[in-house]
Amino acid sequence: MTPPLLRIGCAAGFSGDRTDAAAPVVRSLVAAGGPAVLIFETLAERTLALAQLARRQDPDAGYEPLLDELLRPVLADCLAAGIRIVSNFGAANPAGAARRIHALARELGLAAPRIAVVEGDDVSGPAHRAALDAALGAAGQGLARVSANAYLGAEAIADALIAGAQIVVCGRVADPSLTVGPALAHFGWARDDWDRIARATMAGHLLECGAQVSGGYYADPGCKDVPGLARLGYPIAEIDADGDCTITKPAGSGGRIDEHTVKEQLLYEVHDPAAYLTPDVVADLGAAEVRQVGPDRVRLTGVRGHPRPAGLKVNVCHETGWLAEGEISYAGVRAEARARLAAEVLRERLAGLGPLRVDLIGVASVFGDDAGRWLAAQPVGEARDVRLRVALNHPDRTGAERLAREVTALYCCGPAGGGGVRSSLRPRLGTLSCLLPREGVPAGFRFVDAGVPR
Repeated sequence: MTPPLLRIGCAAGFSGDRTDAAAPVVRSLVAAGGPAVLIFETLAERTLALAQLARRQDPDAGYEPLLDELLRPVLADCLAAGIRIVSNFGAANPAGAARRIHALARELGLAAPRIAVVEGDDVSGPAHRAALDAALGAAGQGLARVSANAYLGAEAIADALIAGAQIVVCGRVADPSLTVGPALAHFGWARDDWDRIARATMAGHLLECGAQVSGGYYADPGCKDVPGLARLGYPIAEIDADGDCTITKPAGSGGRIDEHTVKEQLLYEVHDPAAYLTPDVVADLGAAEVRQVGPDRVRLTGVRGHPRPAGLKVNVCHETGWLAEGEISYAGVRAEARARLAAEVLRERLAGLGPLRVDLIGVASVFGDDAGRWLAAQPVGEARDVRLRVALNHPDRTGAERLAREVTALYCCGPAGGGGVRSSLRPRLGTLSCLLPREGVPAGFRFVDAGVPR
């Protein structure tokens, strides 16, 4: 007997996404009936490194800071309807996130859910040091490492769901794996059924950035119009037993899902459409077909799969000094000329500290360059509302702090008419990537008991 469709709704595409997106998705999943999963994708490279830093300060921290806001509105409805929840909002502390969800359930008067945490992505410890050093080579020498995390695949998620988990909390897993795991568990596919896994992977790729596929990142007024952008509906994938999917969104929500929005998201961040590498499979979009099958309903078929890579990608985040930024505004006649003069003053006074990035917001910022050559080659214009931004990366805090002082001094030291100074100073993180052999990064899951309230 063919298993029923699996509906997977996505309610977040990054850490800091809207926290009111889940409720309409859950209502749609409940109304449709049948097996369903709600996913939240909340990790990026920098997000995970910041979570590691937070956990250094507080051992109970290090998971998604908006966890409560994301789950509180929908946790009871999901548990009552049998909708599983799968997310990487565990970040650097999946067990801590699981404990917090147990506490939230108690606060809401709910029975303790069965929560599994996926483990194995953190490869920053002594057991992996030699392998990491070899993989990074000379580029990794002398780095002050903050985190090292491997992109795990879907198998541990699937195993946890098969074992009865109602909620699966992950750290660093590949974004599409949040969808592939539930599909593996629901349909019982072989772990080397590359075509079906590839199709589920691309369904997950369409979901993983949340409202991008619903028209959010697509919108460009007058060229690519999207209705109801303020109330975008987040996407739902209806996946069948062959892994093919239909992408839709909650009825009555804003946004649009059509061939154009789906094709844009399908190719988003795909380096090679014939060989999209993930921990679960190498997906081939060469024969993929995107077809409108109804209002806000688009069908994806024709994806093929090849055996998964032998290695797992690892991101190593490390300290790279301090980033200092300062801004000051100039307005009125000759504003641009005064802003340029202020930049030259700063270049002279901060000479020797390192390259100074200068942007004239409102004139040249996106198309500038760190060396300042592009801006210097442009004639002085007549812009009357200019925000000067300068930035400096320095290996130590004391050197970086000089920039903030010098920008503030422009108030009285000129040029004329500067105001609205803002400055900031923060540690900066860099990222290196490498590959580790898959067999050297074992992944698994464990259930976290409700335990005693903390």
